[in-house]
Amino acid sequence: MKLKIKVVPGASSDAVEWLEEESLLVKVRVTVAPEKGKANKAVEKLLADRLGLPKGSVIITSGQTSQLKLVELTGLTVQELRNKIG
Repeated sequence: MKLKIKVVPGASSDAVEWLEEESLLVKVRVTVAPEKGKANKAVEKLLADRLGLPKGSVIITSGQTSQLKLVELTGLTVQELRNKIG
């Protein structure tokens, strides 16, 4: 499943919340600064933890240097995603 995310690096706390549930757009805040891919790794780990997935099941497939990214989630249905993010 593909998920669109907007990343806010350097935030005061980690968080995952819906921006637009219908279009599967999620806002992800991480405390890590956006340097040398560290924020991307933090995003993948945070999403995996919050969604109860193995780390390898959450991969950023595009937008590595942009705030808007596309993430591939494996092992989760849209309904399960909606339930877990709330």
